[in-house]
Amino acid sequence: MKRIEELDKKYEVLFWSIALPGFGQLLNRKYVKGIILIAIEFLINVKGFINVVIISSFLGKMNQAIDDADFQWIMFYPCVYLFAIWDAYRDAGGGSSPFMYLPFVFSAYFGTIGVIYSASFKIYGKLIGPVFLPIIMIFFGCVVGFILRKIIILTLRTKEK
Repeated sequence: MKRIEELDKKYEVLFWSIALPGFGQLLNRKYVKGIILIAIEFLINVKGFINVVIISSFLGKMNQAIDDADFQWIMFYPCVYLFAIWDAYRDAGGGSSPFMYLPFVFSAYFGTIGVIYSASFKIYGKLIGPVFLPIIMIFFGCVVGFILRKIIILTLRTKEK
């Protein structure tokens, strides 16, 4: 039963961190870190016009979303977002496996690349935009991170033998 409770705590923190960076830290009773991350998230959100960009994107108005976005600020968002998720998950006891941070780190890298190309990248002639392209790229980053993690672990195990 204790194992289920531990897993529940890890995933509770993980999902609240996905909802808003800093919430997981608050659940972990890391109040200063949580408040700082929430403040940084709000700063980037306001300066980058992220909520306006999200609304335009969900309404399919990609050109409007691109025009409204302040990319100098939005480029920070994937790294802050994914660091907050990783940090909260780790503090809750997750990520104890070797190199478990790699999927989070590569998701942050790829998400930032998604922001950079979001004003021009098209699929079948349609702009993906500054919300959806970074989200798509985060998934690719996660896959690359897990693959690299697996390669590193297998390489190290082979060298140990």
